[in-house]
Amino acid sequence: MAVLYNMITGIRNRLYDRGFKPSVGFELPVINVGNLTVGGTGKTPMIEYLIRLLNPTRRVATLSRGYGRETKGFRFASPTETAATLGDEPLQFFQKYGDRITVAVGEERALAIPLILNEHSDTDVILLDDAFQHRQVRPSLNILLSDYHRPFFEDLLLPAGRLRESRNGAARADLVIVTKCPSEISDDTMMEMEQQVRRYVQKPVFFTRIRYGSPQPFDGVKPDALHDKIILITGIGNPRPFEQYLEQQYTVVRHFDLDDHHHYTEADIQHFRLALREHPDACFVMTEKDKVKLADPALAPAMQNLPMFYLPIEVEFIKNGQDFDEIVLNSLKRV
Repeated sequence: MAVLYNMITGIRNRLYDRGFKPSVGFELPVINVGNLTVGGTGKTPMIEYLIRLLNPTRRVATLSRGYGRETKGFRFASPTETAATLGDEPLQFFQKYGDRITVAVGEERALAIPLILNEHSDTDVILLDDAFQHRQVRPSLNILLSDYHRPFFEDLLLPAGRLRESRNGAARADLVIVTKCPSEISDDTMMEMEQQVRRYVQKPVFFTRIRYGSPQPFDGVKPDALHDKIILITGIGNPRPFEQYLEQQYTVVRHFDLDDHHHYTEADIQHFRLALREHPDACFVMTEKDKVKLADPALAPAMQNLPMFYLPIEVEFIKNGQDFDEIVLNSLKRV
């Protein structure tokens, strides 16, 4: 099956490479953040890093597929949207940055970008979320992420592994970021991993780690409801680094380890209540992506009086972060 998958994706990529399948370029900068694998490599915090870098001087729009939403087609984020209508990650962008940026979703990015520009002609740069394999759009900067714990150069194609396409697809990247690195990563380890990456792409390689903030209470939850014992809730691609960090800070008495982009229901919340009865001196802690779904107004009655907290995160470059910023900013000038 992996051989067949490799053949199909390989043929598709060659058609794009040779121009038999068209790729559309745009007059404004389009920066793509993607990966070669299924599952979480830290695209959302990387998009947010780029928003913080660019937003002070440029009007930014984000464009995602809106994975996991129950709607189809193109739509802009608005205060009435939920994770079910927009997708959890785009909703997170909108709730954090509001009217300072434009947030849109659409499966066909080549069609969605003109719609964004038609409605928001002041847009200076578009950030594509998870479009490394969506080759109908030709980005001005192609950023490839690879999880430190599951690097693409050690992975296999689906279904034997987690690769969406051959490792050779990394050659399309303009730079590679190894994400979710341990804080104590050595220079030797980074050098060794960089050499492995350069077997597939001769472009700059950066290393980042996650910087965790303090647990933040849901609306209506008192800060003193945070306890040393926690019930962990995750619906993300790779929850292990998040879990390991919290285990260093708290006693994790239960972990609801759910599928990526899990759609929360009242039945889930009833399971959470049962867990709290078993551990009445605990509270709940989750990712920010899970928070935007559980804070859905439709779930508010079921969520009442639950001690819920979420942990915000940010990307932090281990070294050479200014070099990365310069590459991004210089890419805007070339368009």
